[in-house]
Amino acid sequence: MTPAELLHAFARTRASLDGAEAVFHWTGDVHSWAPDEPYRRLFGFEGLSVTRLVPDEETGGYRLLSREAAFYLDPNTRDILEEWEGKQVIHVWNDPANLQLRPFPIPLTRLGDQVCFSLEIPLSYPSPLPVADYPLHSSGDTYRALELFQFFAPEAVLTTDAPSVPCTMSWTRMSPWLPWMEQGQRPGGLTFHCRGHKLGGYAEVPERTRAYIADRHPEYGRAPEEWSAPNETSWTYFRRLHPVH
Repeated sequence: MTPAELLHAFARTRASLDGAEAVFHWTGDVHSWAPDEPYRRLFGFEGLSVTRLVPDEETGGYRLLSREAAFYLDPNTRDILEEWEGKQVIHVWNDPANLQLRPFPIPLTRLGDQVCFSLEIPLSYPSPLPVADYPLHSSGDTYRALELFQFFAPEAVLTTDAPSVPCTMSWTRMSPWLPWMEQGQRPGGLTFHCRGHKLGGYAEVPERTRAYIADRHPEYGRAPEEWSAPNETSWTYFRRLHPVH
């Protein structure tokens, strides 16, 4: 498959070519690691994204217009946490969480009657939370993380003209400590390990999660209408909540 054909197939897997909203829901856990310390399952994790696909005529690719919300859970009861070790939990409210896709050789693996698109995204850039300004909340002046995605789709459906195809996914993320955890520059960090799938619509998101969103940020039940930048992250969101004076 050419890069353009691969992107066309991936776009149908990740979203929908007809402009309809695509909703993904995922669940998993967050583990800590640190030198000479045992691994710990600190949190459960549940999230969703609502995405609209828009063709990008300039690049021959697409723009994914997305909002994503995710919540840290008690690792045993799976209740949404509001406090952890005496600290306020700040959940994930990323608006926007957009992505520009251009034709490129997306890694594809055939697995029986399915195909798997793999995306490995190493991140390294100046931290939105410099240590000098956020000594309790920043692990360093450079933000480093690794995002690992796998999207699985039935190969038979990809050969049809359907604008959207069913998809299951996995996501692993290695990151620094979260700002609200107040770990400063302590060595170590977090590993997120999640799996999920494309839903038939927002109404299929678990009722508890929809109620939590409706009570706080109901706009996260819809995809953005227009492209905007830059993207929000947990680090930039924390900075907005706690600006330096």
